[in-house]
Amino acid sequence: MTRTWIGWLRVVFCGGALALMMVQAQAQKAAPQHGIAEVRQNFAAPPDDARIMMRWWWFGPAVKQTELEREILAMKAGGIGGFEIQPVYPMALDDVAKGFRNTPYLSDDFLGAVKFASQKAHENGMRIDMTLASGWPYGGPHVSADQASSCLRVVAVDLPAGAASVAAPAMENGEKLIAVFAGEGGAKAYKADALQRMDALPEHGHVTLIPAAGARVVVFYIAGRTGQQVKRAAVGAEGFVLDHYSKVAVESHLHAVAEPLMKAFGATPPYAVFSDSLEVYGADWTDDLLLQFQRRRGYDLTPYLPQLTSGTSEVSAAVRRDWGLTLTELLNERYLTPVNDWAKAHHTQFRSQTYGFPPASMSSNRLVALPEGEGPQWNRFSFTRWATSASHVYGRPVTSAETWTWLHSPAFRATPLDMKAEADCFFLQGVNQLIGHGWPYTPPGVAEPGWAFYAAAVFNDHNPWWMVMPDVTKYLQRVSYLLRQGKPANDVAVLLPNDDVYAHMEAGRTSLSDGMKDYVTPELTQQIESAGYNLDYLDAEAIQVAGIQYPVLVLPHVERMAPETLRAIAAYSAQGGKVIAVGGMPSRAPGLMHAEAVSAEVQKLAQGIFTGNANAQVIAHDAELGAALKSALTPDMKLAEESAAVGFIHRKLDDADIYFVTNTANQAVTTTASFRSARPVVTAWDPFTGEVQTATPMPLQLAPYESRVFVFSDKPVNAVAPVEGAASVAADWTRGWSVSYAALGEKASAVQKVDEPKSWTDDPELRFFSGVATYAKTVTVSAAEFAGAKSFTLDFGEGIAILLGANDHGTYALLASPVREAAEVWVNGKRVGSVWHPPYALDVTGALHTGGNRIEIRVANTAINMLAGRAPADYHLLSARYGQRFIPQDVDDLEPLPSGILGTVHLLETK
Repeated sequence: MTRTWIGWLRVVFCGGALALMMVQAQAQKAAPQHGIAEVRQNFAAPPDDARIMMRWWWFGPAVKQTELEREILAMKAGGIGGFEIQPVYPMALDDVAKGFRNTPYLSDDFLGAVKFASQKAHENGMRIDMTLASGWPYGGPHVSADQASSCLRVVAVDLPAGAASVAAPAMENGEKLIAVFAGEGGAKAYKADALQRMDALPEHGHVTLIPAAGARVVVFYIAGRTGQQVKRAAVGAEGFVLDHYSKVAVESHLHAVAEPLMKAFGATPPYAVFSDSLEVYGADWTDDLLLQFQRRRGYDLTPYLPQLTSGTSEVSAAVRRDWGLTLTELLNERYLTPVNDWAKAHHTQFRSQTYGFPPASMSSNRLVALPEGEGPQWNRFSFTRWATSASHVYGRPVTSAETWTWLHSPAFRATPLDMKAEADCFFLQGVNQLIGHGWPYTPPGVAEPGWAFYAAAVFNDHNPWWMVMPDVTKYLQRVSYLLRQGKPANDVAVLLPNDDVYAHMEAGRTSLSDGMKDYVTPELTQQIESAGYNLDYLDAEAIQVAGIQYPVLVLPHVERMAPETLRAIAAYSAQGGKVIAVGGMPSRAPGLMHAEAVSAEVQKLAQGIFTGNANAQVIAHDAELGAALKSALTPDMKLAEESAAVGFIHRKLDDADIYFVTNTANQAVTTTASFRSARPVVTAWDPFTGEVQTATPMPLQLAPYESRVFVFSDKPVNAVAPVEGAASVAADWTRGWSVSYAALGEKASAVQKVDEPKSWTDDPELRFFSGVATYAKTVTVSAAEFAGAKSFTLDFGEGIAILLGANDHGTYALLASPVREAAEVWVNGKRVGSVWHPPYALDVTGALHTGGNRIEIRVANTAINMLAGRAPADYHLLSARYGQRFIPQDVDDLEPLPSGILGTVHLLETK
């Protein structure tokens, strides 16, 4: 049987509609809903707003308008729908003779470049976003010491026996002594609960104490500053990271940085303004934290400072919970809300990566217009699912993700298959807008392959395989479009135990998202997915605001929970919602106030939910979750043999169900699949070509990293029948090619003969060649071969699975292609398509004719071979001038990579 795209699918219908009891209907305020007929019509040519975007690094910034326009047009030609401007560190020193100059950030020349880029984006129908800073996190030279990122600094001093005073620690501008404690022990070891607060603060630099017979410790608690500098700052953007808990600091930044940037856009504001991942390390304090804590939590934090920073008791855990929650509230009110309000007032939207440090919660995403994730970890806790879950709960129809951040280091090593493999993992989490990381600006005259960000892939037109970029981006565009249709249909909500994570925070390490991996474990996530379900996260705030909108709620090792959250869960269960507690029932009060009485109430409420209730159960371990889910709900997609490699995402329309299914591994999967949808019409939609085929009831086979889209609809959609029949080799075209080579930016070489499959790096003269090799030959297809043939396929064979290297950085596809790394196929002067992903085959039916046929296969490799033939760039003078702002990653000891057609080339025919 011919290996057509549709492959083989067995559809098993689950009888009857599944009655899922919900607390309330979906509150998704999605984009206008389209029926499947309209979606089918748009599938072949999806709308431009579903195109991927690129983070556009402006190094220095040292940009020229002519090159800006050239790169904008190149992006558009490559199927990229827009860009986010991110000014970062310089890559070269000013050189008057060459006319090269790093333009200071926010200077008139820089703002003029922003204005020019905005104009050209609008002229070309492209989206433009603007980062409200240079580098990350927000900060710069306008941030004074008293508005800089803040921390609680603890200084412990040994006090000898009989000592009556001790020198207070020196403090710099922006710091303030909060409290002094003393007690038994030494500076390296003391009991927090045993310290006694001293009434008097230092006078004349000393603290006076009553002498004691033994040695003691004096502990000073100081409202200090982290001293963190903006990471990867452009010239003129250097300075402190601002205090994200301070409204004054945030408003100062908006005035000093955001306002000038917005004025540069004039009457056409950017589509969105952007905030990168929160990496405000060590930020756990602000000037009025004690006052705010008292107002919000109902008690004075000062006496509990030792427990906060070094205690080990349950009191310490309760205090840390209250402190962490206060930090989240301040971040929400003083950073996220003001920036989002500012964006709305300036007729744009706030796109934010709302996770990391400080401790943003999942529900913090409801305060921004465009939530964004990062990280392809679809089968374990993920910052990406953190964002998509918030979008699903709070009605944000589009969720973006910073994509390919660490893709196959070093720069220029990533391949089109790497892009697809990682992007599919983002799709599995519900992402439907990709922000590529990224596109490095390169000034004219720089040697190929141009500049690169220090730790990221390169997706610009200096890349040798750029010729297939439009095919890659069209696949990504189609899937992004489909995943915007209808509403999310995830079955399982995993309750994020915010209070437990707060309770185990440490001073200086304040992150909710980072702490979740200890509760939402890889095994827990994989149990859900392998059993045939998809999941969202939920937190207590989301339950109070939006209810529980899922048929199953999982509590992952939750100890601390507010009574009002438990009451909502009890009501949900009473109305049919299924509750599964892993590791035990909630049993503790979330915070310190009235902890004993609240804990008793929590225990009573939990007993009421889980005792004698068919809709609630407690399981001991993560490993039991899959079976528990199956007892509660029919799987949405069930495989005959569970596979940790196969994932899916389901979108529900009024008249159809869309399933995106992908194999995330480097081995083929053969199985059968049962989908819960009871809709009678089944079609398979090819996201590479836009073709829709009727599905046939056969086993499901997925090649390595292969993805499919299956649609179940109430009524037939416009579809074609798949080509069926036995496939056989009609001709072996493996040998006898004439090959010419065109390096980046150069003309093609003289023609060489290649008589067998091999890497062109075997030739010493081509060892360091990066570019395009054109394999050409004329072949004859006889009338007999055409007789009765239904289709012809050009087949390059299968890839070879490879192992992950011990020192490899980033993610990538663990598969060596038979065509390294991508190819265009031309038949009789017509481009029939590209080869860059499994299955490595291309339909050439309509391009061949009887008699002689001219075949050209244009194969491109990566730029690594070229770079391996050079010494690494030397940035010592640049670092001497500006400080070391970056270190290129993994550029030492580069070796050329195999390149060219490495396997067989067969013409297959189906009769």
